[in-house]
Amino acid sequence: MHTRTLGQGLEVSAVGLGAMGMSQGYGPNPGTREEMIGVLRGAVDRGVTLIDTAEVYGPYVNEELVGEALEPVRDQVVIATKFGWRLEDGVNVGLDSRPEHIRAVADASLRRLRTDVIDLFYQHRVDPDVPIEDVAGAVKELVDAGKVRHFGLSEASPATIRRAHAVHPVTAVQSEYSLWTRDPEPEVLPTLAELGIGFVPFSPLGRGFLTGAVDASTSFTADDMRASIPRFTAANRDANQVLVDQVRGLAGAKGATPGQVALAWLLAQQPWIVPIPGTRRIERVAENIGAASVALSADEVADLNSLAGRVGVQGDRYNEAGMGMVGR
Repeated sequence: MHTRTLGQGLEVSAVGLGAMGMSQGYGPNPGTREEMIGVLRGAVDRGVTLIDTAEVYGPYVNEELVGEALEPVRDQVVIATKFGWRLEDGVNVGLDSRPEHIRAVADASLRRLRTDVIDLFYQHRVDPDVPIEDVAGAVKELVDAGKVRHFGLSEASPATIRRAHAVHPVTAVQSEYSLWTRDPEPEVLPTLAELGIGFVPFSPLGRGFLTGAVDASTSFTADDMRASIPRFTAANRDANQVLVDQVRGLAGAKGATPGQVALAWLLAQQPWIVPIPGTRRIERVAENIGAASVALSADEVADLNSLAGRVGVQGDRYNEAGMGMVGR
C-alpha cells in the first residue's frame, strides 16, 4: 500500500477505512461481529493503517468493535475517533464540545478502543456554543497529557480551521468529498494547502452511488440513512446517473471498477488527501486499496471534472437539519 502524509507529519495508508457502516447507517449488517473483526484485521493485513470510528457510531459499539479488532495490531494502525455530541442513555441529544465534556469523551473512548492514546481526535461537528479556541485548547491539554497525538476537525469552515490551528496545530480536516460532492474545493482545500493540513474525505464513493451499485430502482430500509437524504430520492438518483455512467465507461477502459476510478480521482487531487471508504466486506477493502494503483491522466481527471461541473448533482447531501451543521 502506498502511504501519504497528513499534517504534522502523520503518515498513513493512501486509502483508509471508515468503520461506521459496520454498526449503523446503511441498514442491517449482513455480517456478524466476528466477521466485522475479520474485515478490520484483514484490512490491516492488506496495508490499511488509518481506521476511522466515533463514539456516536452505534453509539459506542463501533469504538468497541474497532478496539477489539485492532488490539492485537495496535502498533500498526492510526486510530481516529471523534467527540462533540452529548449522548444520554445511548441517544444523541445534540452538540457538546465543552472542554470538560471533551476530556470525559477522551477517557471513555480510550477504554472502548483498548488503547492508551488516540492517534487522531476530531471534533465531529463545530459547536456554535463553544469557542473553537476553547475546543483546541482542551485537545492541546490532552496531547500534553499523552492521551491524544493529533487534533482534527470535521465539516469546519476555513475561518474555524484557522482559529483552531492558531491554538493547536490541526493535523487533518474531515469532510464529505467526492465526484458528486465538491463543496470543499473553493475555500477549504486552499486553506488546508496554505496551512499544511491533511484532508480526509468521508463518503468518497457517494455513499455507494459512485460504485454503480445504487440506481433509481434501489430501495432503502428505514434504518438506512440514505432513505432520508434528498440526493437519494428516486428522481435524483435517476438524474445523477449520467455521472456514474461516465465513471463506469472510464473504468471499463482502464480495467478498473467504477469505485476505483472515483477513489483514484480523489487521490489525484492532492498528495495529502486520504479517503476513508467504508465497507462491510473484505473484497471491497481489497478493491478500494487497488484504487491507489489506478493512474488517471491529466486529461482523464479534467474530463471527469468537466462532466461533474457540467451536469451538476441533484439533491442536497443531507436533510435540512444535517446541512445546518456543516461549514460552521
